[in-house]
Amino acid sequence: MCGIFYFLSCLKKVDHKYLKLSELQAYEYEAFYGTYLSTLDNNVELVEELQKGKNDLIVLMETLPLEKLQHTYGQNKWTVAEVFMHIVDTERIFAYRALRFSRGDKAPLPGFEQDGYVLECNASVRTIDQLMNEYIAVRDSSIALFMPLTGDQLLYTGTAGDLQWSVAGLGFAISGHQKHHVNILKESYL
Repeated sequence: MCGIFYFLSCLKKVDHKYLKLSELQAYEYEAFYGTYLSTLDNNVELVEELQKGKNDLIVLMETLPLEKLQHTYGQNKWTVAEVFMHIVDTERIFAYRALRFSRGDKAPLPGFEQDGYVLECNASVRTIDQLMNEYIAVRDSSIALFMPLTGDQLLYTGTAGDLQWSVAGLGFAISGHQKHHVNILKESYL
């Protein structure tokens, strides 16, 4: 039996001892990302926050006036569509790192240059539905990645961009990074 119900029933058996942000240690994320993590509730659980963030961003995208999609609040600032794609691209990269580290892979991973990614993401030709569908696919994939991990696996560490991370640190950074940018969108763009 390989259906979704079997998958979900197996998830209940996983040892989730290490899923709250308050349990994250300083060595598990780069200090720069503390700004992002500070946007989250300290007692939030990792998968719960990933799901909540998904719901929050979908609501924002569904209520976004179409004329705002290509809006920017200043010279050399990203458009709203580019911010959405930056959130998606960063999540993909952080989830890939989490996958590698959660499987015990100790090979150092490279960093990435966010501005170069934004230049090549083709945000200006994407519709809100395309952006939302891509975001949902990536976030659902992240949730599926983190949900079955054990407490021990969430503690596994690795190096990415010359910075040490734990798997849990990457998961919370995904959520905090998104929330940080959503706050900027609400304050400066919308």
